[in-house]
Amino acid sequence: MDKQIEQLIEMGATVPQARAALQKYRDVMEAAEHIFDGEFADAQDGNGDEDVRMHPPISSIITPSRTPQASTPEDADDDQDMVDDDSEDDIEDYVDYDTDHEARPKTGEVDPYAGIFFSKERREEVIEVEEEAEFIALPTSLEPVKLMTQGEWMKGCPEGNEQAFLFALYDYLCTNSCTCPQACGYKVPRKKSDFFPLLSEFSSYLEHLRGIIKRVCPSCNIEFCFACGETINSSHNRSSASSVDISLFHCSNMQGVILGVGLVMLETAFAEQRQQASGDNSQGTQRSKSNKKRKLHVHSTPTGDDDEIDAYYIYPMGRKAKGGIGYAGDQREDTSGQVEAQAQQRAKDAKIGSLLSEIRIYLPSLRREEGALTSDYMVHPTALAHLRRRFNSLCSTLLRNDSLTDMSDRSVLYFELFEWLETVSNHEALASMMAMPIMVVSSVKSVAPKKAVDGKSIIRERAIVYEGSAGPRELLEAIVIQARAAIKGLEGVKSAEQVKEEMTEEQKRMTAKGKGKEKESSPGLGDENEKLLTFCNRILATANAIDRSLRETKGDAFVDRLHASLPKILTSSTFDHASVKAGKTDDDRRKAYLDWATQVRFEYCDLTLPTPDSDIDSESIPHYKFFFNAEARMMANSDFPKRSLAIAKELAVLTTNLPVSWGSSVFLRVDENRVDIIKALIIGPEGTPFLFDIFLGPTYNNTPPSVKYLTTNGGKYRFNPNLYADGKVCLSLLGTWSGPGWVSGRSTLLQVLISIQSMILCDEPYLNEPGWANGGGSPQSKAYSANVRRMVVRVAMLGNLKNPPEPFGDVIRTHYRLKADAIIAQLDRWLTLDDGKQISGDSAFTSSTGKVDATSSSNGFKRDVEDMQRLVRQLQDGTYQGSS
Repeated sequence: MDKQIEQLIEMGATVPQARAALQKYRDVMEAAEHIFDGEFADAQDGNGDEDVRMHPPISSIITPSRTPQASTPEDADDDQDMVDDDSEDDIEDYVDYDTDHEARPKTGEVDPYAGIFFSKERREEVIEVEEEAEFIALPTSLEPVKLMTQGEWMKGCPEGNEQAFLFALYDYLCTNSCTCPQACGYKVPRKKSDFFPLLSEFSSYLEHLRGIIKRVCPSCNIEFCFACGETINSSHNRSSASSVDISLFHCSNMQGVILGVGLVMLETAFAEQRQQASGDNSQGTQRSKSNKKRKLHVHSTPTGDDDEIDAYYIYPMGRKAKGGIGYAGDQREDTSGQVEAQAQQRAKDAKIGSLLSEIRIYLPSLRREEGALTSDYMVHPTALAHLRRRFNSLCSTLLRNDSLTDMSDRSVLYFELFEWLETVSNHEALASMMAMPIMVVSSVKSVAPKKAVDGKSIIRERAIVYEGSAGPRELLEAIVIQARAAIKGLEGVKSAEQVKEEMTEEQKRMTAKGKGKEKESSPGLGDENEKLLTFCNRILATANAIDRSLRETKGDAFVDRLHASLPKILTSSTFDHASVKAGKTDDDRRKAYLDWATQVRFEYCDLTLPTPDSDIDSESIPHYKFFFNAEARMMANSDFPKRSLAIAKELAVLTTNLPVSWGSSVFLRVDENRVDIIKALIIGPEGTPFLFDIFLGPTYNNTPPSVKYLTTNGGKYRFNPNLYADGKVCLSLLGTWSGPGWVSGRSTLLQVLISIQSMILCDEPYLNEPGWANGGGSPQSKAYSANVRRMVVRVAMLGNLKNPPEPFGDVIRTHYRLKADAIIAQLDRWLTLDDGKQISGDSAFTSSTGKVDATSSSNGFKRDVEDMQRLVRQLQDGTYQGSS
């Protein structure tokens, strides 16, 4: 207990605070965190003296005399007395959550970490400072070298206890003299330029450290470490064949500073790369209006100046903006310079990947080829702090990439990222980081700067608000889903299972002699297919390695709970739609709807028709519930490697990027054995479902997919100038309309779906007819919309609810149940807007007048509205029994 109290005092706590915190929490790290949170501000000692409240300061924290040292294998025996004798009765009830000494749960035990991890509800506000830059001349550099300020060292850390550790190490390595371990009186003063110069290359920084780290006492002739002041044991040195320099692994102080400085260099390099890319995009925007419309979404914040934020922090990349709308714009896109840009991107990725590889050597790892080193056992708290902030920021940015194709093309960077994730997860002291939420900046607000703090000139101060977001393992799961989908796509078209006929003896002899052979198998994967497959398998291996490490350190119950919280793609209709509750408030209902839609938007399922009894024993090709059934059956035994690669890339994107919102969503169902057979349900404006069949033909994606519109009331109703009653979809991407067409190798099915969702299924469909584009709000447009609403209620709403198209029955019913109140109110509004005319189907307008022709005093619209409202209320209260 005395050692633990001493450690807390060195961090800045008082004796009463340390005693009170350890009595309640036992673990030093957990006790320190609660002390810095102010929980023990009023702790008193035995004589009644009040304690002084501790604050986790930015530039005025209590300075410890030296940093706490973690135990090593050599002195482990000295640290066994972790709890004093008076509290032995409480040991069985104590679980240490954050240290290497934690009591691991056994398989089958209740998860002791429930409520500790995965919570994203945290919100922390921190004041961060930017100090005036300092420069110094170093013998190893021709140019003045910038020194890392305290504000830069501590930037991005919202945790009170971690702030204390960061400050303590920075102050210890900048201001305290290093004394001879023999206490002979010899001292070597430390300066900021010793450990915190920001050299141009990480390798140069390491070389600088090698030149200063070993010190020899002139009196005792003892070699000691300049970072911790402890004797360097020569017996621990590696052989000349070792690939690492033992002097840089001597103590946890060196580990903390190397990782901290290295990650700052990495963050800076990555930010510069993104700023360059942003500058290139801006120039391209000025050159092309088309490119302007396709500019990437910029992450915004609730408060603060976005430009200021982006200049100060790295942010997760937003999703790509919608593209390929199929209307207006240039007829072709300027692709000049694309090859050069891709080459530049590869060079930048190689640079970042190389830097990641250099820094990774200094991550704590007990699995080094040369054997674990001292600092591998002693994980410095600042190492964890920097990993959680700086590495997680980079990790979050890269893992939010919504394009598996882009990741595969940048594999030199992503392979190194996966190595980092595995290395971190393999260390018991760091593994928890994989499951913990990442604290990201939600807002930045400038505050009035101080002229100086402790003699340091302050340029500006900012109030930074951090909020919890998805952790590394959760972010990786989205990539895992894409990888599995891509692998499924690379498998190509699976033919029906056939019984393999045994060869005759004559056939066997001919095969053995090379004079004959069995039926040739499908050709092997091409280079591009193989590259994507290798990349996908690496993603799955990383996820499995992280899960394995977490099981070893946290137990099966912990990992099972983690997996229950991860995003999923259904492989069969097993989702319990009835379990989704709508909520009592509008916000609750919207959240419930979005959560549900996100879970069920993509699914593999069986789209085949039942096989007649007469064909059960035959080898006939199955039929499908599909407009393009004949085309699909003709390709049952075909294999097109390029097509398989294109489909693999499509599926990877579609699994996690289908748009979902309260107003409009896209749901896909893909046949589990024929991934080229797809059915889409697009929820248009005002919550109306429309059904489409999609087939990825033999020349996909050199040519666009085949798309058929099915919500037509048997070929009678035309809901839009671009959705014909015969099922034709009029869209330039599909080659059925003028404008930017399909671009081989670049256009995607997702673009087609978004185009239909946003441009065709719109609020004022009359304007989609080219000649009427300027008729917004006109009597003709209002009449056209009124007629569409009548058709929508009768067919798209009532028809789809009473006889839901497979396999979207549960989706349609749940959609209307969760939006019941909004749909009922919407139908009331539609009824007041109706003009009383009869429904007019495919002949709803003429090209010359644009007028709805049919008229009648009674059109049945009120009856349809009341019928629909009745069924929606039944869904809402649970009494719905199907069509009636």
